[in-house]
Amino acid sequence: MSGHSKWATTKRHKAVIDSKRGKIFSALSKDITLAAKASGGDPISNSRLRTLIQKAKTANMPNDNIDRAIKKGTGEIPGVIYEEITYEGFAHGGIGVIVEVTTDNKQRAVAEVRAVLTKHGGHMATTGAHAFSFQHRGQFLISADKTTEDKLMEIVLDAGAEDIKSHGDHFEVISPISAYDHVSDALAKAKISADSSEIAYLPIITVPVKDAETAKKVLNLVEQIEAIDDVKNVFINAEIDESVAPAAE
Repeated sequence: MSGHSKWATTKRHKAVIDSKRGKIFSALSKDITLAAKASGGDPISNSRLRTLIQKAKTANMPNDNIDRAIKKGTGEIPGVIYEEITYEGFAHGGIGVIVEVTTDNKQRAVAEVRAVLTKHGGHMATTGAHAFSFQHRGQFLISADKTTEDKLMEIVLDAGAEDIKSHGDHFEVISPISAYDHVSDALAKAKISADSSEIAYLPIITVPVKDAETAKKVLNLVEQIEAIDDVKNVFINAEIDESVAPAAE
């Protein structure tokens, strides 16, 4: 989810972040390994790796974990071979779902994603089913108490961002994928930490959710998919009305 819906969901799940820290570290380790494998283990020359290291440190990931992940990517430490795969599907009410996985066994990954979708009234879709419903962009969510809109605009637009949205309690910065690492670097240099930063699938066409039962089913589905070990991210195009969203925990 993007914008206010994403921010609200982030706050709603804040209480369980610590319990999921192991999975956060695992996902970051896989990303770091893939980045090091693709473009080398030097963060100075590998901007993607540099961005991921910054993200890992923000999440308080131990330096030993970071170093080990880099060495797996460069081949200094033997490790499994990971693949990045994106699956598409539909949730209850015709809501679009995009699931990103990083896995060493794609048969296992697709079976687990399909099983959760089916159990919760959804189904898998063919690749490209959501080509016109989502846009693939860099997204940064930043608390409004960390900076002003004018200052943020000056920093991120110079770095290649294409849009900034104010949502009252936070700002949302959108960038092309090619500028994601540049924007991340610019924010780090300005000592502005994003509460959430990722290359995301942001909905262009949204599906309104105005009843509490559907909202609960959709958010429960997202949580169940996120619980799968190989899943990195889940994106949906539901526009959940705050009046029917489950109460923050």
